[in-house]
Amino acid sequence: MRHQRLMKKFGRSSEHRAMLMRSMVTNLILAESIVTTLPKAKEVRKDADKAVTLAKKGTLAARRLAAARLVSPDAVQKLFAEIAPRMAGRNGGYTRIVKLGTRKGDAAETCVLQWVAAKAEETAEPAKEVK
Repeated sequence: MRHQRLMKKFGRSSEHRAMLMRSMVTNLILAESIVTTLPKAKEVRKDADKAVTLAKKGTLAARRLAAARLVSPDAVQKLFAEIAPRMAGRNGGYTRIVKLGTRKGDAAETCVLQWVAAKAEETAEPAKEVK
């Protein structure tokens, strides 16, 4: 018996679920962070980390695999040009999940899924000198 990655079904068909994961990873790459439910974020995190690991290789074959798995060519370009170089010093754990609380309509637990290494512009603040 083959071991298959256990995945939540989210009440969708397998094709719908696969497209949901592809589009959420693409949106994470393009927007740098997404707000979603906790179970979806945990599933998207797996695919996003694998995409970054693939992009860190930087080969043409890796770029073609990423293009096959992502929805947008712009996301592939950003993954290889911006996100993978930021994660060069890390061996994994490229994303973080920050819990936001429950959603009012259905009490689903929401969270923010974002990249661990923030953009250089956001983190680079002028150093204050101590006199």
